[in-house]
Formats: sequence, C-alpha cells, structure tokens
Amino acid sequence: MKIRSFIISLTVYPVILFLPVTRDQSAFAQSDPQACLACHKDQAGIMQTKHGIQSDSSSPAGSGKACSACHGENPAHAKSPAENPHPVRFGKGTVSALAQTQACMSCHAGNRHLAFWESGRHGRNDVRCNDCHAVHATPPRGSTIAVTKKDLNYPFVTTERQLEYETCNRCHKQVRVQINKPSHHPIIEGKVTCSNCHNPHGAQSHAMIKQETLNVQCWSCHADKRGPFLFQHPAVEENCLSCHSPHGSSHTKLLNEKVPNLCQDCHDWSRHPGTAYSGDQGFVRIPGSKTTTPNTRFVSRSCLNCHNAIHGSNASATRGKYLTR
Repeated sequence: MKIRSFIISLTVYPVILFLPVTRDQSAFAQSDPQACLACHKDQAGIMQTKHGIQSDSSSPAGSGKACSACHGENPAHAKSPAENPHPVRFGKGTVSALAQTQACMSCHAGNRHLAFWESGRHGRNDVRCNDCHAVHATPPRGSTIAVTKKDLNYPFVTTERQLEYETCNRCHKQVRVQINKPSHHPIIEGKVTCSNCHNPHGAQSHAMIKQETLNVQCWSCHADKRGPFLFQHPAVEENCLSCHSPHGSSHTKLLNEKVPNLCQDCHDWSRHPGTAYSGDQGFVRIPGSKTTTPNTRFVSRSCLNCHNAIHGSNASATRGKYLTR
C-alpha cells in the first residue's frame, strides 16, 4: 500500500507542479515588453516614453500588462501573428477610431483635459489619439511625449525641441499659411503653442478655445486690453476678431485690413468723410477713374495717429469719448 502511494505521488505531483508554471509562462509572454520587442524591434522607442517606465505602476510597462494593456490579449499571437492579431490595432482601416480611442481612454479618461473629448470636434470627426501622438516613437529632445516628425520647411526655428504646431499643421493647412504671414503670433518661433489657446482634446466652446469666450481667451495674455474702461470701443467689446486675425495677417498687428480701410468698415459716414479713403482714391483705383494718384491720407497716416486708445479709454471729456490722445 505504501509502495502504491509512493508511485502515485511520483507521477501526480510533478504534473500538479507543472501546471501553474505553464500558466505563468503564458501570462509572462503577454506581460513582458521584451517578448514583444523580439519581433517588433522598430517599436522599441516606447521604452523611452512614459508608457515604458517600469517603475511606474500606472504605466503599461509597470502595470504588469505591458503591450497588452493597449492592444488587448491574445495568447496565440506569438505562435501565428498573422492569423491571431491582437484585438486592438492602431492604424487606419484596421480597427474603428472609436475602439482605438477607447483603448487610450481606459487609462486617460480621468484626465480633466479629456472631459469633453466626445463633444469636441476632433472626437466627433474620428480623430484618433495616434493621429497626433506617436506612442511608439522615441520622444524628441526635451520631451517625454512623442509627436509627429519635425517639419524642416520652417527657417525661423532656433531650437531642437519638437514644436507643437508641426503636428497640428498636418491637418490644419489653412492655419499653416496664416502663421507664416509677416504679422503672426510667435508660434513658429516656439514662444506660443496651439494649446495655449485651444484644447485639442475637446471643449464646448467655439473652435475648442480654452476660455468661455473669445475675448476672455485673448485677455488671458493681453490683460491691458481688458478694461473696464469708462469709454468702450463697441467693436472691441463685442469681438476681438472684428479687427484682428488670430493666426496671422499680411498687415501689422494681425489686423484684418490696413488702417484706415479697417476703420472705415464701420466709420464710413460721420465726422471724417468716407470719400477720403474711397475706392476711387486708393492705391488700386476703380477702372475708368479720372484720378491719377492716390489720396495723400494713405501715405504715412493712420486713424491711430490720433485715436490711439483704440481699445478703450478712461480719459475725461472728449478725449475719452473719441479715444484720442
């Protein structure tokens, strides 16, 4: 009886001991990033990003899930990758944009900047996280977040840092044209970023700006234009874009038109006669006009020479009323 029990123990116990080892090895293959990188060597840059920090338990590499934290689990993938792909693959035409975004949201949904992702224009137009973020790429110098490659067509860049606007310009071509105009915010110089004004991850405001209204957004930097003023300029109080183009302009101070033409869009009938700057007396005249030279008021003159408190004034009497010096 003792001999029989001894024989059974020799045969059964090794099998019992072997089972958990096999199960651990399968789990280990799914949770070890090096096991994936053995084949996907071109994705090794992820180990230099926040996702690859193994000492951080909130990162995929440190959570024990590694690549499967984003791509999902498929134990048969290593044996036959083509026939057994991971549930979530990041690329156009592979998995829906919603499924790819949800994989990122499984960790990042608690970020306050993503609170309005679903209502933002990027989310509603099937823009994926990896359209802007290169998750597997080596981060550029001075950053832990990799984005798209640097655009070498810009001659004004004096830094090796990855500039944010280069990523945005891949889709927003019209803005790329504007920021290269003579008068522009210092975006291509790296002093202002797109996210200083916009929340790319979604907002309920127009153009996904970070503040409630456009004027409040502008005042966050241009506080001296905020007031309150005793004498307000109605156009300024209504909307800064009445006069300015925010991304860039061919005219000084990001103006939509050259002064005095810009002022005459509203002030074309009172006090100063509008005919002084009419189309018949400008640099480009009406065909068939008898006028041979432009009006002298176009040369070295401006409404702002006198009305320099154009955003509002606290001066007394007529000086304040007419926003003059």
